[in-house]
Amino acid sequence: MEYVDVDQPEADGIVSGGEAVTREVTTYHLHMNDARELTSRPAPVGMSVSQLRPPNPQINHSFFMEIGTPYRWYSRLDWSLTDWKEYANHPDVATWVGLFHGCPFGYFELQRRQPSETEIMFFGIFSVYRGQGLGAALLESAVQEAWALAGTGRVYVHTCSSDHTAALSNYLSRGFSLSSEQTETETMPDAGDLLWSSPRYYRTIQTGTS
Repeated sequence: MEYVDVDQPEADGIVSGGEAVTREVTTYHLHMNDARELTSRPAPVGMSVSQLRPPNPQINHSFFMEIGTPYRWYSRLDWSLTDWKEYANHPDVATWVGLFHGCPFGYFELQRRQPSETEIMFFGIFSVYRGQGLGAALLESAVQEAWALAGTGRVYVHTCSSDHTAALSNYLSRGFSLSSEQTETETMPDAGDLLWSSPRYYRTIQTGTS
């Protein structure tokens, strides 16, 4: 999922020193216009969600890197700790953590994009928790929390062909409708680029500057 977030620098296509590579990616835009469209099913026993209060940008960074790197999430690789703080603390952003018997297994970020639209910005689970129904249950919680935000009249999410192979079917099975899809050529850092280690973030921690 590669949209630019609240008032943050755009990192799409940046390369920090390695060769740029291109790939063809299909992005799927999905929406839900009524809370009654959500398809529910029982959550696994021991699963719960908890909002990060107060926000903790280091947790957002950790989930983004651990969950997103296998799927080439690169839009925030060049963010400093300051960027993460500004994003996580923005009043239109809320981060929730999925817990399974008390252990974090995934997360989702909600963002008010328009006065009546809430977007599921980032969503995913750790690979060791796949195959237990936790992804579907966490998505259901994300949709419920999106609708619980005052003024939400539409919930939006997008995924792409680089995400997990079950991502699109998970969204559709929970009640989302496909609005549109588009195929484009993206430019991204190659696999050996140091940018994948999020160096600016850690440099910020080491030096205390952005």
